[in-house]
Amino acid sequence: MSTPVLRSVHVHPVKAMRALTSTEAEVQPWGLAEDRRWAVVDAAGKVVTQRRHPRMALATADPLADGGVVLSAPGHPPLAVEVPRPSTTVTVEIFDKFVEAVPAHPEAAAWLSAFLETEARLVHMDAPEHRRPVDPEYALPGETVSFADGYPLLVATTASLDALNSLIARGDHAHEGPLPMNRFRPNLVIGGTAPWAEDGWTRLAVGEVTFRVARPCGRCVVTTTDQSTAERGKEPLRSLALHRKSGGRVIFGQNLVPEHRGTVRVGDPVKILD
Repeated sequence: MSTPVLRSVHVHPVKAMRALTSTEAEVQPWGLAEDRRWAVVDAAGKVVTQRRHPRMALATADPLADGGVVLSAPGHPPLAVEVPRPSTTVTVEIFDKFVEAVPAHPEAAAWLSAFLETEARLVHMDAPEHRRPVDPEYALPGETVSFADGYPLLVATTASLDALNSLIARGDHAHEGPLPMNRFRPNLVIGGTAPWAEDGWTRLAVGEVTFRVARPCGRCVVTTTDQSTAERGKEPLRSLALHRKSGGRVIFGQNLVPEHRGTVRVGDPVKILD
């Protein structure tokens, strides 16, 4: 078995839009820098994702130096969006929890509404007092997250993806595989492990940063969405439901909470601490 190593780093500046790949990233207490600091909300203030609008996979948000983003999508002109001044906040609902966020300029709302063909707005979260607490059942006091589903980071391994693709190849929807890692929208991808080795991890170090493993990541319909076409299939949920269930959820990958700040870089060695 080779030494585990960090193979790739991914950030999602706007939740549910296309992932961006980087060679390194700053690890902050609430997640990677620039990861899911923005979100799209509907007319009622509820965060919308690829669960409801799979075509969000076709939109890209490229980060700007000041924390803003440039929105782009096929058939729509690019739009630069500045970080809004935190003078007024709106209440945003995300997974039945309520947090405060700052609405972006109305131009962003117009762009998103045209792209999604329904009323939508872009909101930003960066003030510490607006971050959400991590599920207290799996968190230490004071741990927070921005617009990620529930935890600051998600890690997956290439060996487990290979194993899953082998299961898909033997199933009724083998024509849908093999699936790429972007179906699972991780932040960190680790190579050089055994398949499903992450099931036994409780703490790990990636380069200079240590992380606590909070819990396995339950998967949803987003994983069935082709991130390049926005089309949906049956896999990987069908194979995960047959082979990878825990606590009534289908699982792939592990949710992480950083233990301190630092920087992770592609090629960093990974040490399993516990």
